[in-house]
Amino acid sequence: MTGASVGPVPKPRARSLVVGVGARSGASADDVLGLIEETLREAGLRTADVVELATVDAKAGEPGIVAAAARLGVPVVTHPAAELARVRVPRPSGAAAAAVGTPSVAEAAALIDADELLVPKSRADGGRAVATCAVARRSSGTPGVPGVSGEKTSTPPVTDGSRPFTMAAMNPPTWNNESAGDDLRHHGDAEVRGEDLTDLAVNVRAHTPPDWLRQRIAASLVSLAAYPDGSSARAAVAERHGLPVERVLLTAGAAEAFVLIARSLPARCPVVVHPQFTEPEAALRAAGHRVRRVLLRPEEGFRLDPAAVPEEADLVVVGNPTNPTSVLHPAALLERLARPGRTLVVDEAFMDVVPGEREALAGRTDVPGLVVLRSLTKTWGLAGLRIGYALAEPDMVALLAEAQPLWPVSSPALAAAEACMEPRALVEAARAADRITVDRAHLLAGLAEFSEVQAVEAAEGPFVLVRLERAAEVRERLRLLGFAARRGDTFPGLGPQWLRLAVRDRATTNRFLQALDQAVQALPAGTGRR
Repeated sequence: MTGASVGPVPKPRARSLVVGVGARSGASADDVLGLIEETLREAGLRTADVVELATVDAKAGEPGIVAAAARLGVPVVTHPAAELARVRVPRPSGAAAAAVGTPSVAEAAALIDADELLVPKSRADGGRAVATCAVARRSSGTPGVPGVSGEKTSTPPVTDGSRPFTMAAMNPPTWNNESAGDDLRHHGDAEVRGEDLTDLAVNVRAHTPPDWLRQRIAASLVSLAAYPDGSSARAAVAERHGLPVERVLLTAGAAEAFVLIARSLPARCPVVVHPQFTEPEAALRAAGHRVRRVLLRPEEGFRLDPAAVPEEADLVVVGNPTNPTSVLHPAALLERLARPGRTLVVDEAFMDVVPGEREALAGRTDVPGLVVLRSLTKTWGLAGLRIGYALAEPDMVALLAEAQPLWPVSSPALAAAEACMEPRALVEAARAADRITVDRAHLLAGLAEFSEVQAVEAAEGPFVLVRLERAAEVRERLRLLGFAARRGDTFPGLGPQWLRLAVRDRATTNRFLQALDQAVQALPAGTGRR
């Protein structure tokens, strides 16, 4: 047997252990039960305290698991692979992910309805791993489990083995309080940094900034000796949206606005609607907030149901169109989330890519508690300059401004903001949105030729979310062929079978589709073109 317990393991309350189990086809009850008993014994735990064996749906009828559970006198509880794939585990396996859709059946199944992992994945091998198991503690309540009651809690996750790894369940579309789990600080630029790859991982528009904008930014450099004055840029943003200047706050990109909100608002029940840009949740957690998630379902097209947001939420964050799903939620639907006493943050970083900016809430003053965030980094290629803004009630703008340092936006960024609000810039942005719409349709049509690729076809942003088995292998093969795609498993609510693809021009897309065909053809038989 390989694998070890995590430090000295505290003895849990009676009937509080969940044992996650994986097994090869044909594994015997002796294989499975022997591994479980040895793992528990080495950790100083008792088989009498086991409340259930948990595994993936595909193993529900595995004779060795069923018989082992019968001998222990506990039920076998199964979970869909897609749900297990969302659980962060300390010992992921690419082989397991490829075989059953989750990087560790044993660890994920143990954790999904428990509180902390006591023993990471152990295995019985003798030359080949015929069975795996992991042990988690249900130290607090789960309804319907004998001898267990109370309120579920969670603590920050650790993976270094110095103390128990914790991760609460992720059960869409309901909200939950789980620890961060996902790598919330992973962003698309990590896929291409230092590599000579065609970039489909970052959502910044290609061939930007345009020459006229570069010239405006360069012209501002002569004034670098003076402190930045944002009054002109702020007035330009206000005029562009038909708002009084008191409702505009300039920020160092939309990401700074998330930090200001997290630090300034005394939210008791913040809720983030996922999958979406991870920076809002990361900022809230860094500021000490306990974040609840509403996870939208892929089988429902990642459409928002306002009823899924808990009534007690006093801060709700949602993207529109949403990164990474590219879904555009109707403005009327988002308005249903607003109410007195609640702050509704709508991230419209990609709204200027939607022709006519339909469904935009920027410029609205009749929605209570509304904060709209915009970014100029995507359409204009200014990610390195950092410029964005927030639109909100004057009191909210003043509150957020108090959390900013002096001179938060540089003079070159202010010059860029003012230039991007001019009529010619708005015309250029509108034309770019039309081109992206056509180029996105071309990408979706090409993806439809692959039998194993399922795209979120309701895409309205400059990117497309796709699902395919063995996505991690395909992504690595694409890199060898010169293309970078954004992994999806760092977005809460997604898993390792998801990739995000930026929309590019037709020629680039055609080259990518050829590379994707090669990457897919390299997979085992049974996948390929239609």
